[in-house]
Amino acid sequence: MKNEPIISIKNLWKAFGKNKVLKGVNLAVNKGEGLVILGRSGSGKSVTIKCLVGLVEADKGEIKVFGTDITKLKNNVLNPIRMRIGFMFQNGALYDSMSVRQNLAFTLKHHTRDLSDEEIEKQIIEALENVGLKEAIDKMPAELSGGMRKRIGLARTLIIKPEIILYDEPTSGLDTITSREISELILSVQKKYKTTSIIITHDMDCAKKTGDRIMILKDGIIYAEGNYDELEKSTDEWVRSFFI
Repeated sequence: MKNEPIISIKNLWKAFGKNKVLKGVNLAVNKGEGLVILGRSGSGKSVTIKCLVGLVEADKGEIKVFGTDITKLKNNVLNPIRMRIGFMFQNGALYDSMSVRQNLAFTLKHHTRDLSDEEIEKQIIEALENVGLKEAIDKMPAELSGGMRKRIGLARTLIIKPEIILYDEPTSGLDTITSREISELILSVQKKYKTTSIIITHDMDCAKKTGDRIMILKDGIIYAEGNYDELEKSTDEWVRSFFI
């Protein structure tokens, strides 16, 4: 189907012991779209995107990525799909014992075999230029500020040229100005590479900037959906509480 969503989740359930986190989540994301998922802590936002890449196994439901239901796949079939998805973790998830160059080279070599040293260096510099941190190429993670670590984390995600990027709290722990810079960076990446993005965030400024559409999780289901302006004007007090 020509207009089939790039991501489609139907009736997704996930429990950890007796704690039912997701109770029938339904969502679809179109190619090139930026979808923001909001929700209180523990509402299942991160669990949803971890199910999307098979980091967490769903109990029930259908998860289609690039038209394929990944819930039935073994790792050897799932891995090629994972290779087309970038995941930006909350803390940047850099290897502390490696320089910025080595962090990016490690990711690239793991993802794309048989690249020449010249090609690896070229792609590292391109990724760092995309996040405005070419000068940090030889620094160690310990020498970087929180905002710089997030940028390098994004560069490491970008270097594999993913079609989908999943962002888990990309602005958490950052000051207002740095948060705004990261949000603008996410937006520029979406425009430049036509990536499809799912952004998990508590940051309403980030949600407003990066989200073509916003979904709000409550009690394990998608409780509300719309663009920023629509949800801000909602007559539902609980929905409106996010915008105060």
